[in-house]
Amino acid sequence: MTTIYASGGGSLVINVRRSESQDAQQIMKLFTLSTTAMFGRINIIYLLEMANLSLTVENEKKEVLAHAAFFDYPNIEAVEKDNWEPWLHTYGPSSKCTPLNTLFLHLLVAKSGVASGCAKEIVRTIFNALRELHYIILAVPKKVALDPAVSVLFAPMPQFKKVDGVHYSAFICYRKDYVPVLHIRKARIEDHDDVTPIFNEQTDTLRYIYGEYFLAELIEAQDETTRAAVCEVNNSAVGFISVSSEVNVKLLNECFDLRPFHGLRKTPEEEASSKITITPSETENESASTGASEDNTDEKGEVSDSVENAKLPDGDVEDRTTKEAESSREIASSPNDSHSSNAFCIQLFCIDEAYETRSQDFLPYIFNLFPDKDYCVITVPHLIPEFPLLKDFVRVVPYSKTTLSHELYVTHRKGLLKSFMVRLATQNDTAGIQRLVKNLNLEFNILSILHIYNQSRRDPDGTPIQAIVAEVLREIVGIAIIRNEEQIEYIRSHYNIENFIYFDHHQREEHGHLYHFALNPIFHHYTRHFLKEILRITFKTCLYYPVYPRLLLKKVISPYAHSLTSALNYLVPVRRRRQVVYPLDQLDINAPSKRITQKKPKYALNHINRKLTLEPKVTVNSRIVVVGASDVGISFLETLVFCPHLRFHNLTLISTSGLSGSYSTSIYKKFKPASYNYNHDDHAQILLQTWVNVVTGKMIGINRASKYVLVTGDTKVPYDHLILCTGLQYQVPCPTGVDIKDMLSNKDVAIDPDQQFTGRVPSNLFVLNSRDDCENALHWLKKHEGNIKGNIIVYGSTMDAYITVNTILSFRIDGSFVHLVKTPSNSGSSCFNSPAIESAVEEALKKANVSVYSNCLLAQYNNGMLHQRITLATFTTDSQPLSLTCVAFFNYDKKKVDVDAFRAINKACLVFDGKLVIDSTFHTNDITIRAAGSLTKYSRRYFADQWSHENFNSKEIGFQLAALMLHLFDPTLEQVTKPPAELDKLLPTYTGCKAIGGILPGGYHYLHISKPGIITCVDSQKSRPEYGRELITGSIDKGNYFEIHLNQYSMVESITCLSLKSFPVSNYICLYGQHERLLNNLCSRFDEGLISDFYSYLREPWCLCIYHDRFMDFKQEVRQLIESNKVNVDEPIEELIRQIADGELLVPGNTKAYLEEQFAKNGYQKLVEKTLLSYLSYNRYHLPMFARPGIV
Repeated sequence: MTTIYASGGGSLVINVRRSESQDAQQIMKLFTLSTTAMFGRINIIYLLEMANLSLTVENEKKEVLAHAAFFDYPNIEAVEKDNWEPWLHTYGPSSKCTPLNTLFLHLLVAKSGVASGCAKEIVRTIFNALRELHYIILAVPKKVALDPAVSVLFAPMPQFKKVDGVHYSAFICYRKDYVPVLHIRKARIEDHDDVTPIFNEQTDTLRYIYGEYFLAELIEAQDETTRAAVCEVNNSAVGFISVSSEVNVKLLNECFDLRPFHGLRKTPEEEASSKITITPSETENESASTGASEDNTDEKGEVSDSVENAKLPDGDVEDRTTKEAESSREIASSPNDSHSSNAFCIQLFCIDEAYETRSQDFLPYIFNLFPDKDYCVITVPHLIPEFPLLKDFVRVVPYSKTTLSHELYVTHRKGLLKSFMVRLATQNDTAGIQRLVKNLNLEFNILSILHIYNQSRRDPDGTPIQAIVAEVLREIVGIAIIRNEEQIEYIRSHYNIENFIYFDHHQREEHGHLYHFALNPIFHHYTRHFLKEILRITFKTCLYYPVYPRLLLKKVISPYAHSLTSALNYLVPVRRRRQVVYPLDQLDINAPSKRITQKKPKYALNHINRKLTLEPKVTVNSRIVVVGASDVGISFLETLVFCPHLRFHNLTLISTSGLSGSYSTSIYKKFKPASYNYNHDDHAQILLQTWVNVVTGKMIGINRASKYVLVTGDTKVPYDHLILCTGLQYQVPCPTGVDIKDMLSNKDVAIDPDQQFTGRVPSNLFVLNSRDDCENALHWLKKHEGNIKGNIIVYGSTMDAYITVNTILSFRIDGSFVHLVKTPSNSGSSCFNSPAIESAVEEALKKANVSVYSNCLLAQYNNGMLHQRITLATFTTDSQPLSLTCVAFFNYDKKKVDVDAFRAINKACLVFDGKLVIDSTFHTNDITIRAAGSLTKYSRRYFADQWSHENFNSKEIGFQLAALMLHLFDPTLEQVTKPPAELDKLLPTYTGCKAIGGILPGGYHYLHISKPGIITCVDSQKSRPEYGRELITGSIDKGNYFEIHLNQYSMVESITCLSLKSFPVSNYICLYGQHERLLNNLCSRFDEGLISDFYSYLREPWCLCIYHDRFMDFKQEVRQLIESNKVNVDEPIEELIRQIADGELLVPGNTKAYLEEQFAKNGYQKLVEKTLLSYLSYNRYHLPMFARPGIV
């Protein structure tokens, strides 16, 4: 917030922010006659879509007071967008203007009275936001007078040479007038009084550890290896930096991947070459430079090869709550190591918040202090957000076993050069490009495409291809290869790119496909500018970069091979879109285009457009460790990764089998029911491996004091925030130990639920939890396919057991060798909770000759003499004991918390009460450790022991956990404070449906979609008056059973399918929560006998719009329409409904007829119809089967 003064007197508090599309109407109200004269006729929506940066000024009432739009090319049609420099350089003070430091003003409008103050604040804001920007150019037609508010900002530029066809005057605005370069000089003792308050305002840690005068001591201790400098404004120090030439390069190389930087050591060529001295004139534009002080000149001659380290007093000075950055004392090196070192380090840094955007003004000065060093490094604690000084640094990737609890940032003295030029590649650049990419895995691919570009400028299939290079001092430092995006219809229909662009404002040829991108790491901070220039030079507005799963990239020559580039951090990941499963055989010519419905390899899509090129991401270095690749964990990580304005550098997943996206999930489905939260295609389109570090192993310990997780193999994974979502697992079944010779029944057996199997696990016992477990079981079945010589016992009464039996039978194993031994049920009902389904499955097992035993408890293995294999298993039942020989034993008894996870949780002193105890915000008793999923239970203080995350949709749980944690990292969200005591007693509610399914014995495809909550016996549910009604078509005998349960409000509450044919599960999940009237008057049609088969009914074209991924958005839009005041009526229809429900309004006759009459009479119906047609028209590429006005 900033205060400005109106021309008529008085002050006004304003806020400058990035413009949004909904600002368009308010911006248009600010247009005047002079606006058109200066800027021409403007389509404001198009301008907002194409501007590199748009800023809006608003007051405290959120009213728009001013707006400005900035582009990287002039608003002159006769001047080429990709080559405007020759035109601009015909004007006087423009020789320093380059695409790196110049933007063009295409629109500036403001409310009269505050125009001058708003315009100045806009200019000040953009100069502060873009550190490389030094000039803003305004071009207006000749003889057009500038607005007074604009004229005070811009100075006229005399033109020395006319350009044919261009009749424009140019004006310039200088950075130095609003954000002058700071004066840097050597620190002196008298600076102590100026600098100390800056440190004390940010932290008391340094003063507490080192004493009141630690800065004075540090300044006084300067020598040839340790220097200190300050930045000065009005003869007062406003910033301080301390640097040292002694760096423990060996330690840094052990902890970080410094190979791109030659290990911070000098190469033989560099040893022989002359030293480079960076001066302000090389790193800043002439208009922004300030003269070097006498201190600068003196110190250049004081640098010598002798080293004498001036160390700070011992102690830990790390502070995690301020922007102060201090190197760990561990990077201090010995003289021998520093002799080969090519780096110096920043030990201490602080700057007044008002000047922090000019932090990089320190860099030329400190590089001149050490002319023999090319690299500057700084280490920063993980929990400190990135501050402006780091914008010119490159984050170094740490090794997985790093011992330093800091992030390392590096910059090179050549990285300060501003002569970074981007242009189209030529034949002469080939040699330079070869040197640049010689160490890349895809060197051959890049050079092959470059050869094609030099020969014909087109791919073999005729698609235009372009190669763009970045050049510094005539040396190639970057290469990018793009082509036209020919699959834009597929991308639009399968990915949510319309979250970032208005698709209709972009021409087809303006969409580009980024194939390869390589940039010298010392110029990594220019990546965003490189991408911006690529768009300008190639006349593109959008770039798309796909990342394919490793399964498709086994060969370097694969057509899916794209160079995985560091530019990925500057692109935004695009969410996938759920696809409608179309009945293509029924739709015929009304089906969507084959470009949309074609089957293609799935990939994760990344994107950038003109609007995003100058929108920085907030970097989050906090170490977030997730234990368990459950649906909860995947959903949590997905939510963080797909925040477009955040970049999480330290996301880690600990999982026994890695991430599901690296392998096919078909093996898992042969033994486990599907939750339908994620399938293999979903994992491929998310591709978390790109953003998440995966540690394959099992958690066996948590050290809360040192904040690390211990994983099998003695691997320590440090964390700042730990998320436990391991879920529940099947355990090795522990026999009760009774001897069946005593003829005991279940009622005579004492069961200890906490008893654990402690012996050696038999080799033929299969406990299937992970993918590796399932692979081992599948390998065993393949080995014995059709050639089994003994019994296979499947122990358990879960759906996993039934699916496994079906898988065993599919390997041509005779059913007589398969024994399903079911355990007693605590709920009194089967896992299907449907007598009809259960009887159908039992009948299928009977036909397959599978023996089924109910209510059995495992008594002993091998009569208590277990060695390496199970040959005999005995059970107690409700009557006679059971004894079975076996060659394989599959266990699906009750799931429990994994033994190793329990030990780790228990030893860490986390509260455990049967499950890990959490509160309503996912916290355990440790504020840095959260947990979610079936592993957890709510604290007893909520008096809700029967409720847990197990009752709800796992994907929704993970999303809500991430949404709460984002308040810690996202500056656009309010910080979460502890909820009031009365609210903390309430549990959160979740509304997403739960779905489960799989292939059961008999070849039945089973699906059950239900309301989240506590599962109760279906007979008990039906006895309640609010149960609603069931609609059933088909029969189990015919293999086409379909049941829809409607609640008392006629909303779909559950769906049960049992079919011999596969069906579109994702479509049916969309039906949950819909009113039966939306389903084409389902009840009335069913009652009239017009629906004989729901499978066929729900394949009809009318229902496809309900399956669309944006249908819920459409419903929400209609609801807002009804609640809004867009209809000019005294009382909205929602208010009428409330009054009738409360008895405040008595309606004669039929209430429903009265409301329908009001709905039509007041204009609601026309608005809803208009909204519906807009929804169908906007999504016509997905829904071409619906007629629209103008096509009939």
